[in-house]
Amino acid sequence: MKIYINRKPVLGPWGGGNLWVKSAYEFFPSFGIEVVDLSEDPDVILLAGMSQDNNGISASQAMAYKEWRKKSGKDVKIVFRVNENDSRKNTRGLDLEIVELSQKCDLVVFVSKWLMEYFQPHIKKPIKSVFIHNGVDSNIFKPLAYKNTKTPISIVTHHWSDNPLKGFDVYEELDRWISTRQDFAFTYIGRDRKTFLNSKVVPPLFGTALGEELSKHDVYVSASRFDPGPNHIIEAISCKLPTYVHRDGGGCVEFAGKDHVYNDMKNLLQILENKDFTLNQGWFPSSWNDCIKNFVSAIKNLHY
Repeated sequence: MKIYINRKPVLGPWGGGNLWVKSAYEFFPSFGIEVVDLSEDPDVILLAGMSQDNNGISASQAMAYKEWRKKSGKDVKIVFRVNENDSRKNTRGLDLEIVELSQKCDLVVFVSKWLMEYFQPHIKKPIKSVFIHNGVDSNIFKPLAYKNTKTPISIVTHHWSDNPLKGFDVYEELDRWISTRQDFAFTYIGRDRKTFLNSKVVPPLFGTALGEELSKHDVYVSASRFDPGPNHIIEAISCKLPTYVHRDGGGCVEFAGKDHVYNDMKNLLQILENKDFTLNQGWFPSSWNDCIKNFVSAIKNLHY
């Protein structure tokens, strides 16, 4: 089977979508899938984004290609990986675009159960859909063999984007709170909004450097809202960091579990001050290899 992916991997800290693309190119061949250019007559077009960019065609161009190949008797399947929504970016119109495209595709893959349920009420025409979580490289994101347990307790979070809905309202309050505490410190890894006064800010990291930095800390806090399939939570849990998420975190709640949810800043500070941190239970991220294996299984089912 030959698959065309309308994105190519980019080197650097570009979020979970880019990590998925990188893994697709890496692992599809081991399952007998050849990743090809559009000119090489693919059996499947896998949409990792809706718009056209320098790395691939748009969704509308993919649909036009499908119709063109249909005239010569070939049924090219369109698979759409959904990892965005309007609530996430405080935009309008994106949800409608996703719904309209979903109803034209042969398979829609959501990156979390939460995201699938988010869109279900708006999809009127029956579609074939599944949810497949992103994976993690546990050789990179793993706990340290030995960690210094002396105070201060080190809180950490990381994001590749400085979108306000990543949770900067909470992180800025944490920044103010630690100014009055000798027993806590806060480290922010990623693109910040230049508003932290008391926290340690580490420039965006990825791969081994990110895994090593995360593992140095004691507890992970995410304030991300309406997150479709948060890789930052997957990476934190893989490092065996007790990981606490905002109640409006979307996929964050799905991944971290309801026992690791805080309602507001007051509730978060109570959790921190109690210092009774527990590891997340009930779900542990799988490998990228398994993630892509699940994609292969879902795609091959389209041909039976």
